[in-house]
Amino acid sequence: MAQQETDQQVENDGFVVDTEDCEERELAHRERGTSRPITVFGNPVLHRECKDVTEFGDELAQLIDDMFASQKTAEGVGLAANQIGVDQKVFVYDCMDDEGVRHVGHVVNPVLQELPADRRVLDESNEGCLSVPTAYAELARPDYAEVHGQDLQGNPIKVRGTGYFARCLQHETDHLYGYLYIDRLSKRDRKDALRQMEEGTPRYPVVAND
Repeated sequence: MAQQETDQQVENDGFVVDTEDCEERELAHRERGTSRPITVFGNPVLHRECKDVTEFGDELAQLIDDMFASQKTAEGVGLAANQIGVDQKVFVYDCMDDEGVRHVGHVVNPVLQELPADRRVLDESNEGCLSVPTAYAELARPDYAEVHGQDLQGNPIKVRGTGYFARCLQHETDHLYGYLYIDRLSKRDRKDALRQMEEGTPRYPVVAND
């Protein structure tokens, strides 16, 4: 396929405008993409840091399209590349914030910015993961997040979010550095989440761990 123009406008301060034309942009990605099964807990690609993306072209654009298609099939709000078995630092998202505003976009080579102590307000809410299907647990995370990275053409971008969208940004960035949300739980809660996964049946195609 021919190289696409990025669909993410950038403000003067470098933050993407990811709240406009969400339906059209998500649908365009999805129609170009092919849905792939989701890798689940235990698959080695989920438990190590992914490789930095160094080539920005048709292959990366197609990966992002496939990720949007896969995310839609699984009814997720965010998806990291290793969740479809690809060892690269890329994630996509289609997520509402706590005010009901929809955010759609992607980040390549994301880095989560450390917050100063006076801005770290923790929100303890229920969290789940497509790679730990049918399991949920309470997890405290900052209610604001800022991620710096690149778009599909390699241009620098920044994404920020509050509430549920902030949780999504932190969750997906974690994935690309080899962490699942259950790795941040107490031993007891982690064991309970894995029990939920073992007893449940995923509603979407998954890659079996042989």
